[in-house]
Amino acid sequence: MITPSNHVPSIVEIAIEPKSRAAQEALSLGLKTLVAEDPSFRVATDIDSGQTVLGGVSEQFLDAKIDSLSERFKVDITVGAPQVAYRETITRKITTDYTHKNPTGRPRLFAQIRIVVEPSSSGTPFEFENRIVGDAVPDEYIPGVEKGLKSVLDSGVLAGFPVVDLKVTLIDGRHHDVDSSPFAFENAARAALREALRQADPILLEPIMTFEVTTPMDAAAAVIEDLKQRRGVIDGSDAMRDDRVLRGLIPKANTFDYAKALSALTNDAAAHSLTFSHYAKVPYIPGDDSPFRPAIGMRA
Repeated sequence: MITPSNHVPSIVEIAIEPKSRAAQEALSLGLKTLVAEDPSFRVATDIDSGQTVLGGVSEQFLDAKIDSLSERFKVDITVGAPQVAYRETITRKITTDYTHKNPTGRPRLFAQIRIVVEPSSSGTPFEFENRIVGDAVPDEYIPGVEKGLKSVLDSGVLAGFPVVDLKVTLIDGRHHDVDSSPFAFENAARAALREALRQADPILLEPIMTFEVTTPMDAAAAVIEDLKQRRGVIDGSDAMRDDRVLRGLIPKANTFDYAKALSALTNDAAAHSLTFSHYAKVPYIPGDDSPFRPAIGMRA
């Protein structure tokens, strides 16, 4: 289980695009204003597609932001389907050496580093520690190392999702008095970390939600069976007059159509709530040729 940080992460993402070039400026202004008003609203650019990606705590949360863009800022946009905001991390500690060099041409670049990459226990998404002794890697090159490491975090090695719960320690290296530069060390750090991620038994993480469902007693069995089909785990159940209250955990990926399904099962007589709990490893499903199938579609 991955312990959540102090703030609720973005667990749902929606890609949007302005329908015209003229709408781009209004979109940028609208997004900047909405982010300033609500720090839990996240906006990023997908490095592969160039699309603007909105992130938030629920589909309803993002729907409200999209409505604001349309009604308040008069932006005409194309909206994609909501997607789960998966994450990637590693499960074991590894030490990696990497040398970056361009022996011909100008500038000639040289940087060598040794890093220890391991799962973080600090509760922060990324932690960097410099343990260089002496001048193996001069102080002026350390920011380049950190910049190179951070540049990898937005796109992991499994399915291109952000990497979290990671600690990287710089323990050794070499430089050249003429051919080294911050840029060379940035490149070395970027390549070293991607190599380490591939070797450190990476896993895909999915957001897990706490659910509470209040259903009429005569529909409880059908509701429980539906929750189990969605990989829901019920850890509490109470009788309340003619109703039953069910509590437990369920993957966010299996809840996008839940309101509609619950309504059909109970003839509109049930209510439910979903709250983010934590991130957990995506399980391998027997018979599926890819343990990452729920996420691959987002990065195809």
